[in-house]
Amino acid sequence: MNGPAEMLAADKASTALGITPVELRDGYALLRMKVAENMINGHGIAHGGYVFLLADTAFACACNRAGSVTVAATAEIDFIKPVQEGDELVAEAVERTRFGRSGIYDITVRRGTEIVAEFRGRSRTLRA
Repeated sequence: MNGPAEMLAADKASTALGITPVELRDGYALLRMKVAENMINGHGIAHGGYVFLLADTAFACACNRAGSVTVAATAEIDFIKPVQEGDELVAEAVERTRFGRSGIYDITVRRGTEIVAEFRGRSRTLRA
């Protein structure tokens, strides 16, 4: 793999949802997604799986570097506030630590300045 930008460009699931990069660098990613009508659940709010997918994609972009393949070992999310159709979400992923072939990343999902979800991912590098 060449790096996070190339990985994201090849990610059919994320690109189909309109997830776009704002900033990508080693250990950091800032991505954007607009909540579409087809992302709304039976309660009239965004399905949590879409919010998770945005955070997970930011996590993947932050933990992958050129020449390596890094995947999620575990991930968890706390949904703070409901998300509505038309909301513009931004996910900011920050590397907290890397040790051996593992890493820990925190991802905050915001609507404007308002935090709507917090995600923590633990990564594992498969090969360099």
